[in-house]
Amino acid sequence: MGLRKDIWRVGISDAPLDAIIEEGGVKAETVTWLPELKSFQFMADPFGFWKDNRLYIFVETYDYRTRHGIIEVFVYDERFNLLGRRVALSEPWHLSYPYVFEADGEIWMLPEAYHSGKLTLYRAASFPDAWEPACVIDLGPDVAVDASPFFHDGLWWLFYTPASKPPKPVGELHLAYAEQLTGPWTRHPNNPVRFDSASTRPGGTPRVLNGRVMLPVQDCSWTYGGAIRPLWFEALTPDRVVTHAGPKVRLPEQFAPYTEGMHTLSAAGSVTVFDVKRTELSAHGLSIELIRESKKFLQKKC
Repeated sequence: MGLRKDIWRVGISDAPLDAIIEEGGVKAETVTWLPELKSFQFMADPFGFWKDNRLYIFVETYDYRTRHGIIEVFVYDERFNLLGRRVALSEPWHLSYPYVFEADGEIWMLPEAYHSGKLTLYRAASFPDAWEPACVIDLGPDVAVDASPFFHDGLWWLFYTPASKPPKPVGELHLAYAEQLTGPWTRHPNNPVRFDSASTRPGGTPRVLNGRVMLPVQDCSWTYGGAIRPLWFEALTPDRVVTHAGPKVRLPEQFAPYTEGMHTLSAAGSVTVFDVKRTELSAHGLSIELIRESKKFLQKKC
């Protein structure tokens, strides 16, 4: 955790993602906020799904004290009144980025779980809080971070950043494609199709806007999750990829103190869900880190 930590908060914008991208920013007056959590906890990586006139917002809930994330779901009515909250998915490993979508008559979730060493696609057994593993997406040596699936021109596409230890100083965007959601998947021959720190890590739902595929990506050039940019695909085929990045999505000053970053921007029908961050300094957080590391050291000695 250290002395400095990022605290994220999730909001619902009563505006479609297309409008936010075209206008270049989120308007404060359109936003309903999800509740803040207690100290050393946050919610991030929101993805929304409408069903039976209810908006289900799936988020990562993270606790700095355990360094473990689970997936929770918040349920809202059409007027954005909170109706309930519950755990949607929990595993022994850290979970985040709960990409929820519908395909082939089923509801699916593709969460990030790179600590498990694999990318598992889940199917809703009983929506929204009972999920069963459907398959493992095989990407060869790659373990995907923030994998974002998208059906386009008769193929399933997967946008992702491969995990690496230690983390690479410059980010990479990789692609894979398949005829069926469950695979087999083929990694793009031109991987990495893009590499920099400002426009490679996926950060939300891909869309087709004005005839072009647009992928929200994170700008991590000065801090993790510093901003979201649209990444435009001028060409997207199994043998050719051409991209260029647009400007950062603006945050209004009314979001303060949550104006230090954004790393998820997701479409949910006529609304958009997003996360923004603030940073705080905490001596208590540093002491928790020291205690945890001391315990790990003693366990190794034993």
